[in-house]
Amino acid sequence: MTIVGPAVVGGAEVLTPDALAFVADLHRRFGADRDRILADRVRRRAEIAGAGRLDFLPDTADVRAADWRVAPAPADLCDRRVEITGPTDRKMTINALNSGAQVWLADFEDATAPTWANVVGGQLNLTDAIERRIEFTSAEGKQYRLTGDQLPAIVVRPRGWHLDERHLLVDGAPAVGAFVDFGLYFFHNARRLIAAGSGPYFYLPKLEGHREARLWNDVFRYAQQALDIPTGTIRATVLIETITAAFEMDEILYELREHASGLNAGRWDYLFSIIKTFRDAGSGFVLPDRNSVTMTAPMMRSYTDLLVATCHRRGAVAMGGMAAFIPNRREPETTRAALAKVRADKEREAGDGFDGSWVAHPGLVAVCREVFDAVLGDRPNQVGRQREDVKVTADDLLDIASTPGAVTETGLRNNIAVGLRYVEAWLRGTGAVAIFNLMEDAATAEISRSQVWQWVRTGTVLDTDAVVTVDLVRGLIAEEIAALRAELGEQRFAASRYEVAREVFEEVALGTSYVDFLTLPAYRLLDD
Repeated sequence: MTIVGPAVVGGAEVLTPDALAFVADLHRRFGADRDRILADRVRRRAEIAGAGRLDFLPDTADVRAADWRVAPAPADLCDRRVEITGPTDRKMTINALNSGAQVWLADFEDATAPTWANVVGGQLNLTDAIERRIEFTSAEGKQYRLTGDQLPAIVVRPRGWHLDERHLLVDGAPAVGAFVDFGLYFFHNARRLIAAGSGPYFYLPKLEGHREARLWNDVFRYAQQALDIPTGTIRATVLIETITAAFEMDEILYELREHASGLNAGRWDYLFSIIKTFRDAGSGFVLPDRNSVTMTAPMMRSYTDLLVATCHRRGAVAMGGMAAFIPNRREPETTRAALAKVRADKEREAGDGFDGSWVAHPGLVAVCREVFDAVLGDRPNQVGRQREDVKVTADDLLDIASTPGAVTETGLRNNIAVGLRYVEAWLRGTGAVAIFNLMEDAATAEISRSQVWQWVRTGTVLDTDAVVTVDLVRGLIAEEIAALRAELGEQRFAASRYEVAREVFEEVALGTSYVDFLTLPAYRLLDD
């Protein structure tokens, strides 16, 4: 293995010879399987779009019909009523662990721009947090340190299968990013976590089916064997955030049953996946403005109901989706209205049987906890609540046409504004960005640019009667760039990466060929 990244804080502690050898071993053993998965995704996507159709798999009907359950959850993953998510930078690590949530999702994926400093520093921060020695002093002199006796369980989200790590080469090729994130964390911390009464827990992102879950299970088995850790110590929660995975929830849990602890309704990536999968399948698959697609839309209700019913039937927890609002003290009326929406969203989830939910900001922990406390009381979860009333069909999951809302000029402008702002911040190394009082990450930016791409290709008509064309979008991008230049001033604008962000956004939103993930071309330009 060759390190080609620059010297960064934490390198000596994280990039030890034994840890790198472990990562290289994972890459050599399972890298070809990862490559086959990526190739299969391309082939299957083309078949689905061509048919305009998806269905439950006939060859796994026996798995769906059989009576089986996942392994019992460890003690610190039984009560997950509030989970806070965020990147693994030092300040966020401390704030998340002090938030009062039951779980912290330490995110190396959508909330992290994978600069080498972020990748290595995030690993160091996690180890320092587990050892309770993490501290941070801001440029203004404010000090941050852990305050509670009982910290949230840490669940790490490694990068998806599609991302490589250019700063580590195995036999001359970039290492699989997922193996880097998983391998370094597991190697350094598995025994530490077990000694502390916890364990190595993971969130698995962007899986498109049960065969991808099978690969992770193979990786888990091998990693535990290689480090002499009992099989089943690792626990994984799978984000059901692709439309294909929604048709394979039972099968995904079955493949991971010795390591599975639950499923999560990854709502933003799920919308992105619907657009991406059916992007060229015709106007019948066009969604309205992203901000108008709520969890009460028929297809989203079917998706979440099926997730809860599947999890509880299999003895797994069902985790609700992200509350992305960021409280703003300077806008009390906006904050009050948004908190009311967050409360209503969490009340719907708790009432539907979810066992907990996500928030993106410490200021939302109390609201989420209050809602789930009212439903759960002293119980750690409501896994025992079987949703036998749920009867979801393929048509229900694909009922895109019944989604209320319209495609508007305001929505188009918002997609452009969010996309440009997010990509610019990502290129500077920030993966979770507060924009217009919402926490935006790679998933929400993917929705924004994918909608623009699809609206152009389908000639979608806006509420103004204008047709979405390449020229219209380029003109609106130019207007947004001009507004940003005026807002920032020439000096600050020149120091930003907005011109590069415009190039990336136009490539992924207006290119002739659809780019599967905006982070792929952006990664080549990421500022180390």
